[in-house]
Amino acid sequence: MFRPKIPTMPTPTGLVSPPAVVEPTTVVQHTPTTPAPAPVPAAQTPLRPTVQLTPGTALALVGGGTAVVLVVGAVLVSMLLAVAITGASIAICALVIRSLITAEAKRR
Repeated sequence: MFRPKIPTMPTPTGLVSPPAVVEPTTVVQHTPTTPAPAPVPAAQTPLRPTVQLTPGTALALVGGGTAVVLVVGAVLVSMLLAVAITGASIAICALVIRSLITAEAKRR
């Protein structure tokens, strides 16, 4: 039950063709007798449209960037505050436990 079953290699059915043989061909070097005329430089058209920044677009970008910075800053500050609160509470717990142990030792 716990032994793995190894699959057997399936045998091909029907006609099996032999692998194709690729024969190398000779390379013929072609040298042009007359040089081709140089292409006439046409007006370069940009592959993508140019981005136009209007004052409203620039203001929106600045506002969006400011919002991102403020959100990331708030998240980082809240994480730092959480670590600080956790550290302070652990320190207070350590002081209370030490006080209890010391008081118990004095009673004996």
